[in-house]
Amino acid sequence: MPDVYEELRRQALDHLQRIELDPTDADGVLELVRRLVDGYQIESTSGAGSPPLHDPSAMVARLARSILAYGPLTPFMDDSLRYEELIVHGDQVSYIDPSGRLIAHPEPVSEAEVTHVVSKLLATVGASVDESRPVVQTQVLDGRARLGVVMPPVADRIDVTLRRYLTRRETFAELIGWDAIDPAGASLLVAMLRTPTGVLVTGQPGAGKTTLLNAMLRAAPPSLRTIACEETPELSVEHLHAARWRTRPPGPDGNGEISLRDLVRMSLGMRPDLLVLGETRGAEAYEITRAGNAGCGMLTTVHANGARQGLQALVSTAVMAGNNVAVDQVRHVFSSIVDLVVHVAKEPAAASGDGTGGRRQVMEIVAVPPLQGSEVDFTVEPIFVRDEFGSPLRWTGTQLPSELEVRVNRVLRPVGRTVSDLLEGRAVLA
Repeated sequence: MPDVYEELRRQALDHLQRIELDPTDADGVLELVRRLVDGYQIESTSGAGSPPLHDPSAMVARLARSILAYGPLTPFMDDSLRYEELIVHGDQVSYIDPSGRLIAHPEPVSEAEVTHVVSKLLATVGASVDESRPVVQTQVLDGRARLGVVMPPVADRIDVTLRRYLTRRETFAELIGWDAIDPAGASLLVAMLRTPTGVLVTGQPGAGKTTLLNAMLRAAPPSLRTIACEETPELSVEHLHAARWRTRPPGPDGNGEISLRDLVRMSLGMRPDLLVLGETRGAEAYEITRAGNAGCGMLTTVHANGARQGLQALVSTAVMAGNNVAVDQVRHVFSSIVDLVVHVAKEPAAASGDGTGGRRQVMEIVAVPPLQGSEVDFTVEPIFVRDEFGSPLRWTGTQLPSELEVRVNRVLRPVGRTVSDLLEGRAVLA
C-alpha cells in the first residue's frame, strides 16, 4: 500500500517536527510510528477509512527505517548491497551492479521520499538542495560516494546519482581471465611502470578505467615512490611506497577548498617516481604539463570515446586552465609526456545476446611519438587493437617508437627480456 505508507510517513515527519523529537532517537521514533499505525488500524477497522493493513508490524518497521535510516534506499547507504552507481529518476530506482549490469530496484519509493533521503544525505555535509539551488554535486557517506542531484525546475522530476568509490584490487591475472586484456598487452603495461613513462587510460564512464589503473598499480615495483591524487580513495596504492592525497571541497563559507590542481602542483615539487591521478577533467590538466620537467612517470584517466579523442580532451582541458597558452605548445608538451594511451570500453547492452551487456575490454593500446618539427596534431601508432567486443586483442606488428623502446629495454634487459619479447608473446611480465 504505497499511498497509505506515504501518508503515514508524512504524518510521522509532521509529528517529529511539531513535538521536536530527535529523529535519531530510535525508541522515540518507534513509539511514534506505532501510535500512528495503531491509530490507522483502529480507524480503518471502524469502516471510516481505508482498508486495514495486512501486516501492521511490517509498516511500523518500514516507517521507522524511513526516519532512522534512508527508507527503501537504505541498502545503498549501509553497504548491504554491492553496486557501483545508484540512479533515481522520480520514483524509479535502478542501479549498476559490480559487473556493469543495470538492474531495477524492486522496493517501491515515492518522489517525496527520495527528496527526503537526498536532504538527509546533504545535511551530513552542510549542504542542501531546493528550488533556489536545484543542482548540487558533493561527496557524502564520509567521502565514500559522490552525490549528484538535479531537481525541478531544472529537471522535470528529481534526478539523483550516487556513485560509490570502491578501492579495487584487481590484478592483471584477473583481467586476463575476464578477457579484458591479453598477456602481451598486460606485459607491455607492466613494463611501462618500470621506468618513468606516461600512460593515459581513456573510456566512457563505467568502462573500467579505474579497474585497469589499479591492475597496473598492483603490478608496479613496491619501491616506486608514488603520489596518488584523487577526489575520493579509489586507487590501490597501499602496497607501494606511496602517499595518497585527497581534495577537499570548500566549507559552508566558501573557503578552505583544496583542488586536484593544488595537489598536482604540490606533488611535482616532491620528486615522485610516479604521479597518479584518479581522473583528469579540470584545471589539473595544465599542471600535468610540468610532469615531464619533473622527471616522473604519469598515470591518469580521461573520459573519451577513443585514444586520440582522449589526447585531444587532455589538451583542451589544459588550454582552458592556462593563461593565454597556445594550443600547439600544449599539444607538443603532451606528446612528449604521454607515451601510451589505453582505451577501454563497455559493451552496449543491446550488443549482447542477453541484453545486459557489461563486458569491459581494452579495445586499443596506442603509442604516442613526440611531435616533430612542424607537426601540429598527435600521431598515434596502434600497438594492440581489438576489432570488436569479444574478438582477440591482437598485436598489430608495430614496434614502440624507438626512443620509448630504448627506455623500456634499459629496464627489461637485466631480467633477460626485451620489448619485442613481450609484444611477440615470447615472454610475459603479467
